[in-house]
Amino acid sequence: MADARVRTLADGWNSGHNHFNGIRLVAAWLVIYGHAWAITGAPGGDLLAQATAFKFAGGIAVDMFFVISGFLIAASLQRNSLRGYLSSRALRILPALVACVALSVFVLGPLLGSAPDYWRDASTWRYLWSNATLYRAEFFLPGVFDALPQRAVNGSLWTLPIEASLYVLLLIAGVLGVIDARRYLVPWALAMLGAAVLVLVRSPLPDWIANELWCACFFITGTAAWLYRDRIRLSWTIVAGLVALAVVTRGTWWFGVPYFALVCYGTLWLAFVRPGPRIAHHDLSYGLYLYGWPAAQLVQQWSPGSPLHNVLWTTPLALAMAALSWFLVERPALRWKRRFGTKTPMASPVQAPA
Repeated sequence: MADARVRTLADGWNSGHNHFNGIRLVAAWLVIYGHAWAITGAPGGDLLAQATAFKFAGGIAVDMFFVISGFLIAASLQRNSLRGYLSSRALRILPALVACVALSVFVLGPLLGSAPDYWRDASTWRYLWSNATLYRAEFFLPGVFDALPQRAVNGSLWTLPIEASLYVLLLIAGVLGVIDARRYLVPWALAMLGAAVLVLVRSPLPDWIANELWCACFFITGTAAWLYRDRIRLSWTIVAGLVALAVVTRGTWWFGVPYFALVCYGTLWLAFVRPGPRIAHHDLSYGLYLYGWPAAQLVQQWSPGSPLHNVLWTTPLALAMAALSWFLVERPALRWKRRFGTKTPMASPVQAPA
């Protein structure tokens, strides 16, 4: 007789309850925590960087983001029309991003910038245009944060053009009929094999290539988890086994394998753990991610100190900005999904009472 306690990803999803908002919020904070050493110019690294000897806290958090994104965006693609899918993606990313970039250019830059030709400098408008349109990430505004260890106005924006590109590629794959449990496994396996061969043959890869490769692999694996959700069991013993493998292989080239599996499986396992508090209708994670770096730079400029000092003061400042972003920009924008006929799960913030 089958164990009644065994659940699958499909069971967790069908229950209508998950912890995705909470996980993303913690991950967004880990980006703040992990970046504190670079922001303050302090030697060493965060506890997760020391524990894994592989990736710092912010890098691990980004990997988790892309697993979740691959899972949820594949779900969105399958339940929505082309119009609903595109409008859903645009309304979730662009309004908050444009607001953040505009505040950086039109408020932060004039108040803190030291360049006399700020408004005539081409880099000012390149920062606005490139970031707001997701063309590519631009990090610098003339005369802003020039005296700090890190000059970037917002060093977290690099993931967003990659995310948007993956949304488009997923859509193309869907139009071609690949986003189907009967057809996805072979392309996914070939893509993962190709990534592994590239790493083996061309290692060490340039940072930008390695970053994009990691993001893509986590995203397409999250999509695979969605497509095969009815076959993937949720078990703490699997998580424990992957942790044990990671401990055994730490410091070796092979560590990347259990690390990848643990981030993918462990993130989704956490999302559907039955007990624990849920954040059902408020998602501050995107705003926290967008404003975490600028808030940390402001703290470093006005109150320089140790990495933990920076984290201590950045956290409430960035949370306040994230709350304003959510209530004033993101949630009102998400209400427009209904006008485009977008279908959302019951756990989505869109379903919150107005």
